[in-house]
Amino acid sequence: MNQPLAERIRPKTLEDYISQQHLVGKTGVLTNHINKGIIPSLILWGPPGIGKTTLANIIAETSKRPFFTLSAINSGVKDVREVIDKAKQSGGLFTTKNPILFIDEIHRFSKSQQDSLLAAVEKGWVTLIGATTENPSFEVIPALLSRCQVYILNPFDKSDMEALLQRAMEKDEVIAKKKVVLKEIDALLQVSSGDARKLLNVFELIVASEEEGVEITNDLVLEKVQRNVVRYDKTGEQHYDIVSAFIKSIRGSDPNGAVYWLARMVEGGEDVKFIARRMLISASEDIGNANPTALIMATNTFQAVTTIGYPEARILLSQCAIYLANSAKSNASYEAINKAIQVVKQTGDLPVPLHLRNAPTKLMKDMNYGKEYKYAHAYPGNFIEQEFLPDELKGLSLYNPGVNARENEFRKIMKDRWGDKYEKK
Repeated sequence: MNQPLAERIRPKTLEDYISQQHLVGKTGVLTNHINKGIIPSLILWGPPGIGKTTLANIIAETSKRPFFTLSAINSGVKDVREVIDKAKQSGGLFTTKNPILFIDEIHRFSKSQQDSLLAAVEKGWVTLIGATTENPSFEVIPALLSRCQVYILNPFDKSDMEALLQRAMEKDEVIAKKKVVLKEIDALLQVSSGDARKLLNVFELIVASEEEGVEITNDLVLEKVQRNVVRYDKTGEQHYDIVSAFIKSIRGSDPNGAVYWLARMVEGGEDVKFIARRMLISASEDIGNANPTALIMATNTFQAVTTIGYPEARILLSQCAIYLANSAKSNASYEAINKAIQVVKQTGDLPVPLHLRNAPTKLMKDMNYGKEYKYAHAYPGNFIEQEFLPDELKGLSLYNPGVNARENEFRKIMKDRWGDKYEKK
């Protein structure tokens, strides 16, 4: 059987689709669209190997629409126009049975390629479904993005991955004949990094290399995977492993590791903007206020390499990577916003304290909106103690300064101003 395992057990219905219940569960937003027979143009955004292509196929099949596909890797403007012409000829009424055009890796489309889609989407000749692993806000032109709904697909968790393996052993004839026993799966989950396609590829490789009665252990997985290491491919799975190693080297303050993995990406022809964007994120997530200049450095690098391109861009990328790796580190800002978002999810829409509310009308002033607010600039040192959190959250500490020279200064400033109020408890 020549088809890979991931293709052989690809789900055909929403009921068989694993995970993403917020989209395809009984009350999921996409389920609701399908049941109503109205499919909007949409962008599916999520990490590799979590079923974006599969979901597009299921949407087309369930809604009984013609289905056309393009890969952004090897399609030009001419290909886009030809497919749109075919789709127009096969289509029906707008928002009912107009054909679906699926574009994989839409973030790799140039501006002119994306522009060529606009009329077809706007006039309803096709319903566009784009799949991307990159933030569409950066990679999809505003005119096209404004005509699409963006849906985020969450990474698979451990239970999802286990369910995939169980399905493979139960549904696939080839795997079933081997009488596989999953004794240990931690290594399988680790090497697949949440990528279902990679998980099934590795699983199939291991099963195929063993005789009947395969017992999957961590040692067996690591042994087989290490023998089958593939070279860097900017369009394949290792693309994400390499950039992960690159960012972890920066986070771990190793400039040598950072430059090595950078070289792997440069030699592989990786997009300079992809690399620079990852350093922008690292500059804030991993360095933050320990050295705010890192974000400026990364921003300037992103702008510069976008203008310059290869081969000279490699020098700028190297300079920035080395700077970030050698910089003081702090993830305090990252931790603070994550904690704050969690608090918001748990406590909901707590009322804004009256003294912090805006009072543009007489009625609002009569209701004491803003009455007790103290204008900080009217006080010595531009500071006066007052409450800035909802009553239910008074004294909640969200930002815990990192241990570095600059944030030690932040800690002292906060202590001088707020005393023990925001001491970490």
